[in-house]
Amino acid sequence: MLIRGIIAFALCSLFAGHGQIHATQSINDSSRQPLPFEFPTLKTGQHIIYHAGFALVYNEAHEQADWVAYELTAEETQKAFERGNVFMKDPLVKTGTAADEDYLHSGYDRGHLAPAADLCYSISAMAESFYYSNMSPQVAAFNRGVWKRLEGQVRVWARNNGAVYVVTGPVLNAGLPTIGNNKVSVPQLYYKAILDYRKPEYKALGFVLPNAGSSLPLSHFAVTIDSLERLTGIDFFPALPDTDESTLEANICLPCWNWSSSTTHSGGKKPSAKAGEAAQCGASTKTGARCTRMTKSSNGNCWQHGGD
Repeated sequence: MLIRGIIAFALCSLFAGHGQIHATQSINDSSRQPLPFEFPTLKTGQHIIYHAGFALVYNEAHEQADWVAYELTAEETQKAFERGNVFMKDPLVKTGTAADEDYLHSGYDRGHLAPAADLCYSISAMAESFYYSNMSPQVAAFNRGVWKRLEGQVRVWARNNGAVYVVTGPVLNAGLPTIGNNKVSVPQLYYKAILDYRKPEYKALGFVLPNAGSSLPLSHFAVTIDSLERLTGIDFFPALPDTDESTLEANICLPCWNWSSSTTHSGGKKPSAKAGEAAQCGASTKTGARCTRMTKSSNGNCWQHGGD
């Protein structure tokens, strides 16, 4: 995989703990094509910034990433290094990033997009997860609660399936409140897109969560990739063959994923569904909230969102 090759070169060239990957790619740079499965389609003027273990596209107007993307393998979920706590400006963002002062006394957590716990297999990958380009202002109850539960669930899926492709980001739009002198936007919604593209079973699903605490089960926030694309304007997993992309992104199969008991809400039961039973629609509304209609459709969507 492209990121893995860059990481290997950097780690072999630099002494442990201090290796950094100084590489960017613009939409007009075809020398690195094709892009990995986890990378969304680049928009005009966007540049990919590569770090050890993840890559991102930075949005200067909002002082945070539009998205971060990486492959998480089962082996990488094995913790090899302790979590750090040194937040830093990202030296690869030429326009500059947020800084400590922007978050100080703001009332918001410095919330990871690519979580440090996903990157503890490498000391440099974990350290670079603390760049401010990987941070977004998150309500404490969200960052330390439902968002953390979702991050843990993704690691469970990586172990269960051998690997998953992950894209994470804030939903950025005009008019968001800001913090600090750098005017860091405070998102109202966050998303994840997850792809399991290993046999015997290909599957994908998205999540849209409000920037607020919640004790609801994670399945409550699950949506189709298609609905996530409509909400964010981002084309996810374009490297998939067209037939697979159309099928995987239009459908959601909650029972196909192992929902670990550790990620359910307090006092709750594991989300489950059986063939023939009604389940909540997997699509999202125009506001980003999950549709509340119940459906028995085979693709997991109600009639209004393309169910059969």
